[in-house]
Amino acid sequence: MKLGQRIASIELFAQPGSTEPAYQPVLLWDENGATLVDTGNIGQLDQITKAVQEIGLQLSDIKRIIVTHQDIDHIGNLAAITAEHPDIEVWAHADDIPYITGEKRMIKMTDERLSQMPEAARTAIHSFFNQLPSIRINRVIKDGEMLYIHGGMRVIHTPGHTPGHICLYLPQEKLLLAADELRVVDGELVGPAEAFTPDMQEAVRSMHKLTDLPLEKVFCYHGGLYDHEPSAHIAELIRILEQA
Repeated sequence: MKLGQRIASIELFAQPGSTEPAYQPVLLWDENGATLVDTGNIGQLDQITKAVQEIGLQLSDIKRIIVTHQDIDHIGNLAAITAEHPDIEVWAHADDIPYITGEKRMIKMTDERLSQMPEAARTAIHSFFNQLPSIRINRVIKDGEMLYIHGGMRVIHTPGHTPGHICLYLPQEKLLLAADELRVVDGELVGPAEAFTPDMQEAVRSMHKLTDLPLEKVFCYHGGLYDHEPSAHIAELIRILEQA
């Protein structure tokens, strides 16, 4: 899906034959090369490669990957992509870097959760864990920082879903890449999934950082595009969640 001038989503499907994408990284490109925001879940490298080619680029055109946070469905192919293309830089917020690089266990990947998974899934995740120390972070990005790529991209630190969760705002497009801070469910803009948000109160507090942005479009990693008066709906969502 085209989101703006040289900005497109990459639709990744959890199962063959699925009609709705489960995960949606974003690819941006300009004269400084391409930027990939997040990398999908484990085992989706072929889907990513094909989607990038359909846009008219190659994985080798990607100059940097911005990681919005540590969750497996966002960094599932990070090690595989950077192993194949070691010149690609990886950018992330400091509070999630130890989890991305395997220094610490991902906060939601508890032993209890792993024990409830099928054996094949556990095996895949343990193999994934073993790959994490190969990841090198090239740039630590900070709250409020303006990244001078793709016409300017502001980093907004929105902890709660994870400690280092970030959103990205593109002023020229009036577009917010919300990652998991917001979702679209049945056409409605909603907050992060509570079951996978360790500090929901912090996530709601983080949402206040989004209320003053001139917005025409919000793109969510889960659910896709929301473009019906997003600022008003974010303000209303905060009100509802704070009263809950």
